[in-house]
Amino acid sequence: MRHPILPVLLCLAVGGFVGCKGGGSMSSEGVEAGRWGDLDGDRVQRFTLRNGNGMEVDLCDYGAMVTSVRVPDRNGISVDVVLGFDSIEEYPQKSQYFGCTVGRVGNRIAGGSFELDGETYSLAVNNGPNHLHGGERGFDKHIWTATQILTSRGAGIRFTRVSPAGEEGYPGTLEAEAIYILTENDELVIEMSATTDAATPCNIVHHTYWNLGGHGSGTVLDETLLIDADRYTPVDATLIPTGELAFVDGTPLDFRAGKSIGSDFGAFPPNGDDPGGFDHNLCLNGEVGTIREVARLSDPTTGIVMTISTDQPGIQFYTGNFLNGMTGKGGAVYEKNGALCLETQAFPDSIHQRGELGWSDVVLKPGTSYGHVMVHRFTTD
Repeated sequence: MRHPILPVLLCLAVGGFVGCKGGGSMSSEGVEAGRWGDLDGDRVQRFTLRNGNGMEVDLCDYGAMVTSVRVPDRNGISVDVVLGFDSIEEYPQKSQYFGCTVGRVGNRIAGGSFELDGETYSLAVNNGPNHLHGGERGFDKHIWTATQILTSRGAGIRFTRVSPAGEEGYPGTLEAEAIYILTENDELVIEMSATTDAATPCNIVHHTYWNLGGHGSGTVLDETLLIDADRYTPVDATLIPTGELAFVDGTPLDFRAGKSIGSDFGAFPPNGDDPGGFDHNLCLNGEVGTIREVARLSDPTTGIVMTISTDQPGIQFYTGNFLNGMTGKGGAVYEKNGALCLETQAFPDSIHQRGELGWSDVVLKPGTSYGHVMVHRFTTD
């Protein structure tokens, strides 16, 4: 469904905007910013958003990325619940899409190609036989233009970039935007939008790795997850949906009542190059285009609870199956299943299911706009 970003979130911006790409350190109410490092001769900026409750969010303009989210636990102790690295220079070599904005099309496109308006477009094949997360150099590997904003809900950063026609094989020039706002209700609001001058697939996805016990606290298998989804999209051996929208009843993917992530983890054992674990798209209940609460994650040790609300049709639930023991922030070791991703999105490979009942049309056309809202709210039990 195509719609403009909801006015309740964006029309409230007040005051002047301060451009920060390539600039030095600066600050405004609720925001600190400064140089973090350099990549290929380009300066990378980092920003910190703060609210009055002790919550802090670190962002950077490389990949329009979240690098840290610090929230108080049930005892008031600040816990960083996001995987990441101490320096920007580590991200290109070590990151598995940590915290970034993924595009033009997040998730997979079968065979690395699609047909649109009578033409066939070839994309990078960078995940087995398929195209993944926008290709070899998708949105996550570019420096975006960053602007500080101040809204009635809180301070934020607006990231923008222009993806030229032909980038990674996609048609049309796409103007993309990702906005992060930290509210006084301990919400991290993410708003993604785009317009184009020619028809093109568009499914921009946010890809943070979460561990509510703390980013270096071990696996997330003891965390409790609820996902409001009656159906899921079964996949083939290369993780491409078959086209079926199957019911979760009686399967390990039934998270409607909430359960520990580890309780049915053995249903997806390692198999050859597949390390096993969850990596599935669930079809969210509720009306697409309407923001509704779709997921709830909680940690038994810290008591931190994160709920996710979105206007999207699906959510990719991934349990960090390919984390390989790399060293992260503060020397933490990120072992297999040391975090999870909850990526709201259009269903994977939707470009090949156009016109099928229950599948969104991911083709963005001139004169229309892509919109995607997700809200992460933090509380404690």
